[in-house]
Parts: sequence; C-alpha cells; structure tokens
Amino acid sequence: MAVAVEHDKRRKKILEKALVVFMDDGYEDATFQKIADRCGITRTILYLYFKNKREIFTYSIKQLLTSVEDNINTIRADKHLSSVEKISNVLLDIFKLLEQNKQLLSVVIEYLLHLSKGHVEQGRKNAAAAKNSSAAAGEPGRRVRRRTVKLRHILSSMIIEGVKAGELKKINVKDANNYLYSIIESAIFQLVILKRNNLDEHKKTAIFAVKQFEA
Repeated sequence: MAVAVEHDKRRKKILEKALVVFMDDGYEDATFQKIADRCGITRTILYLYFKNKREIFTYSIKQLLTSVEDNINTIRADKHLSSVEKISNVLLDIFKLLEQNKQLLSVVIEYLLHLSKGHVEQGRKNAAAAKNSSAAAGEPGRRVRRRTVKLRHILSSMIIEGVKAGELKKINVKDANNYLYSIIESAIFQLVILKRNNLDEHKKTAIFAVKQFEA
C-alpha cells in the first residue's frame, strides 16, 4: 500500500512540474527530456509513469480541472449562500482561475490546433484514411466538450436548485446555462486572442446577468 501511495504522489508531482514546462515552452517545444529534467529524473523513469508527452499533458490538465471542480462544489454546498450568490461566486472563481492560468490557456489552444493539424496531415498522406478524416478532425472538439460538460452540468444543477427554492425565476435552464457559459467563452477569447490582462468587465457582466435570474 505504501508503494502505491508513493507512486501516486510522484505521479502527481510529475504532472505539476510538467505543466510548468508546457507553459514555459509551449506544447510542441516541450519534450520528454525537458519534463524529465524539470522533475529531476531520467527519461526511463518517466516512461514508467507515462507513455508519451500527450498523455502527460492530458493528465496534467485533468488534474488541474479536478481541483477547480472541487472548489466549485464547495461553493455549491455552502448553505449560507443564496442561489444568486453561489452562481455568481462560481463564475468569479472561474474567472480568477482563467486570469491566473492565462499562459496555460494559450498552451491548451495550441495543443488543440496541434491535434487538428496532425489529423489533417494524416488525411492528406493516406487516401484510405480520408474517409475518416472528418471524424478525426472533430476529435479536438469532442475533447473540449468532455472537459466542459461537468461545468455545464454543475451550472444547470445550481439553476434548477435556485428555481425550486424560489430564489430564481422560472427560466429556461438550457438557455440560462448557454448564456452564462457564453460569458466564460468570451472571457477566454479576451485573454488568449485579444491578450487582455484581466476580466474585470466580464466579472461585472456575469454578476449583472445572474442578478437578472433572481426571483
């Protein structure tokens, strides 16, 4: 049991340090050797934990998002907060995370573009694979949707809970969810594409939007 615990702790440490390498060098320039050097281990030992760079990146992002979901669920479970306060605090918490991980967002987008480029090139080189190229090209989109579905579910659940408690108006949950999520997507665009340094305006917009749902 002690060996297994130690293995998990080391794996977690590798993921944390690998994330720094990805942020410093970008996805394409980050290498197995750089990650091993940052962790103070050899490539051989690194291969005992992960089979390739892509797997390390996927797991490191998953680990980060898991901690985010834990924070959101803590806010959701706070019985001292109203539904409006809970949803507002969740959005503000997400914006804070985005601001703190602006560089990481750029790496994630680079990673998705890297996947898309790889699928397109494979389709060009192999005529037999062309039939599957459209499905392959959509894989990055499916990956993003899988990462966001939990957040969408949490937002929907909080809206439903607020309506049932009489704290929110009887609104269309799907439309309300899409509206709030569009604010999050806009925030990512502002940080990564437009190179903004903060999300102050988005924070105000989010709080105002949630207030409109209040009963």
